[in-house]
Amino acid sequence: EQQKITKEIAVFDISNFIKETEEFPFHNYPLNQIGGIHLNVVEFMTDVHPIRNVKEAEAYIDRLNLFDDSFKATLETLNAQKKAGIFPPKFVFDHVIRQLEELLNFKENENPLRSVFLRKIEDLNLDSEVSSDLISKLDNAIENSVTPGFKLLYDFVNETRKKANQYHGVWSLPNGDEFYALRLKVYTTTDYSAEDIHNIGLSEVERITKRMQQIAFDLGYGDQVKVGQLMNSLNEDSNFLYSDTPDRKERVVADYNSIVEETWNISELYFHNMPKSKVEVRAVPEYSEQNQAGGYYMSPALDGSRPGVFYANLYDIKQTPTYSMRTLAFHEAIPGHHLQVALNLENENLSLYRRFGYGTSAFSEGWALYSEILALEAGLAEDPYDELGVLQSELFRAVRLVVDTGMHYKRWTREEAMAYMKDITGMSDTEVRVEIER
Repeated sequence: EQQKITKEIAVFDISNFIKETEEFPFHNYPLNQIGGIHLNVVEFMTDVHPIRNVKEAEAYIDRLNLFDDSFKATLETLNAQKKAGIFPPKFVFDHVIRQLEELLNFKENENPLRSVFLRKIEDLNLDSEVSSDLISKLDNAIENSVTPGFKLLYDFVNETRKKANQYHGVWSLPNGDEFYALRLKVYTTTDYSAEDIHNIGLSEVERITKRMQQIAFDLGYGDQVKVGQLMNSLNEDSNFLYSDTPDRKERVVADYNSIVEETWNISELYFHNMPKSKVEVRAVPEYSEQNQAGGYYMSPALDGSRPGVFYANLYDIKQTPTYSMRTLAFHEAIPGHHLQVALNLENENLSLYRRFGYGTSAFSEGWALYSEILALEAGLAEDPYDELGVLQSELFRAVRLVVDTGMHYKRWTREEAMAYMKDITGMSDTEVRVEIER
């Protein structure tokens, strides 16, 4: 039975991949402000690559020496995309240029590729001669591979920025409507049209808004309050915000870890199995926090050497009102992404393809959204403001159905989509901008 399921998944996955590769080879953007290669390689080296001995330290340096070659290969794709007349919107160029400038201009002791390496080899207690030799090789790799590689990308985007797409939706790309229909199929695993999804979003917005209005009424805000305005006012309320002190990020991360620990203990009462791998909370790295989502998850190493990580974006104080923290922790960690992903990785009854190869938002994000409601039902968000936070998160997902189809199918501008999301959800300006630009 499992083989039949695996075959069905593989046929769906591979057939869609082939169609996209053959018909839309240049419709995705290798350089973007969320998951561009310039960010992914740094995150892999600093957060994933192990350095537990000299051999792994040398492998780290070897990979840094491949940055230049890797970026040259990316440049070939970018030039082919340029020849096809496909360019990202201007805001993508602007964010990527700023990120590359930061990556190129780190002071030596601030470069995460260097500082993480130094911290990890210090833990190895190496002889000073061995340590000095490794650091010398590291600095040479940064100077002769990493920096020239980033400079290649920087020069390309700087020169190409003037050709940026003046529109924001994929409808403006060659055969953009067909490409969008395929992406909807891949992400939803359905044959729903863009119009269908847009209408589902509108219906869900109405349903969730009514429930939030009822809670607001019970809290004494009256029966005429607009949900978006209420949530926006809560974002400005100092009762729900951390004070902007030098240790703010450390305090928020500590509170998030406490929420995750509490939720883990309660979840053991609801699930027969819990992951062997633990999960921890970290702040989004500063080099990417201005354009990163409010939170995201990185899966653990299968051998247990690296935990799962819930990255919380702490760039803007108003992105972290206390009433929204529990639901984000539920979504990204337990019982959300970490429970589902880690158990899947640890399930030896599944094929390697099912454990490592295939994933779809329809399931992973569907589970994470369900987990927010499950946590609410388990009594983990009994404060009515916390429940508003859970519902705002659900409302945000419904709004994304509307704005995604709005931009890519109904030809809304970025500004129209931002205005709609802000009006309906009351999310902070930073959150709205980042989410629309994703």
